Amino acid sequence: HEGGNPMVAGLRPIARTPTFCATRAAIKPHVAGGLWQRPARFARGLCYSHAQQQEMHTPEDGYSPVALLSDEETMMRDAAQRFGAERVRKLVRQMDERAQMDTEIIRGLFEGGFMGVEVAEEFGGSGASFTAALLVIEELARVDPSVSVMVDIHNTIVNNCFTAWASTHLQRQWLPRLASDTLGAFCLSEATSGSDAFALRTAAARDGSDFILNGSKMWISNSAEADVFLVMANADPAKGYKGITCFVVPRDAPGLSVGMKEDKLGIRASSTCTVTFDGVRVPEEAILGELGKGYKYAIEILNEGRIGIGAQMVGLAQGALDLTLPYLHERRQFGQRVADFQGVQHQVAQMATELHAARLLVYSAARTKEAGEPVVKEAAMAKLYSSQVAERVASRCIELLGGVGFTKDFGVEKLYRDAKIGSIYEGTSNIQLNTIAKLITAKYA
Repeated sequence: HEGGNPMVAGLRPIARTPTFCATRAAIKPHVAGGLWQRPARFARGLCYSHAQQQEMHTPEDGYSPVALLSDEETMMRDAAQRFGAERVRKLVRQMDERAQMDTEIIRGLFEGGFMGVEVAEEFGGSGASFTAALLVIEELARVDPSVSVMVDIHNTIVNNCFTAWASTHLQRQWLPRLASDTLGAFCLSEATSGSDAFALRTAAARDGSDFILNGSKMWISNSAEADVFLVMANADPAKGYKGITCFVVPRDAPGLSVGMKEDKLGIRASSTCTVTFDGVRVPEEAILGELGKGYKYAIEILNEGRIGIGAQMVGLAQGALDLTLPYLHERRQFGQRVADFQGVQHQVAQMATELHAARLLVYSAARTKEAGEPVVKEAAMAKLYSSQVAERVASRCIELLGGVGFTKDFGVEKLYRDAKIGSIYEGTSNIQLNTIAKLITAKYA
């Protein structure tokens, strides 16, 4: 199916069938000192029968919980959780203050297998499920959403573009590197094309068997550290958006330059730069997919990216609660724990309920995508609601913490700043609302 994972093509969503299949992937074991070793990887199908699901306390009507994970997905989640706790947490404040991603974190993510989650085993990846990638994104976001979004863009957008549409030549050239040591970036937005993404002006003029790229991209995540860029440029402006083509451009291509990092409110360690193309020459074989199909690829891959951002926002909200709840159960006022006041209990219950609902939206969208069914509305809903919940939960946690919550020492203040981006990138909240409304209305046209 188009834009999906051929390993799960033809399956139905987990919530609609009494059986489900997930990909088994070898997970790199955790060892002392926070180091990760690279064992041989393998992949094979893991299927639970209806009877087995019943034994796992699934509902009698045969519907399986969307949060039901395979053993391999659970292992991937736990590995990411340990990496966040042991390798990332101690560097969060330093990276935020310096607005700089630590190179050891990037190296560790590659060594741990977190940068090639869905990449096929033959290219050095784990061959795991889309849900497994989201679990990594979610767990890392509990500690630092900056690290999480770097992993998200690399896995759900860059890697998956190569897997879905790249030629065999490009896959062999880039997927092994993307799974082992090379960070990728996706270049779509420009100064005059944000939400109106297909109004882009970056041009690709044919010159014999090559194309010459000229233009500038803005707000490009991962750009300071990336070594390969997926660039959307118009190769035939007369055709409008149908001339947009995706090109694979290495960082060392003559004429490519990366500007200074933006000084942002949140996710500060995640680099966001302008990327300029001044007469960049690329061969025709550097086209990812087909000429003039870039707009189509962007639309499809951003649906996956939005689910990834949903997972990031869920993890962020969970991280805020993780930091807040112990304090509420330890601090005493008026002779009792703060957590014992009914007013506080109600606020905690509300946050926990909204977070659970957001997580289920994200997981449901992921399982639907894995099943090869349309996911446009589900992705929009997952991103919209999870970003709203993340902002509300982070804000409320600061209020419940009081003075310490307002300081940088406690960590929730950073998550509050990080949460704001959820309603902006990968499609603003208003764009998501437009999408959802349009799809609902279409049924009554």
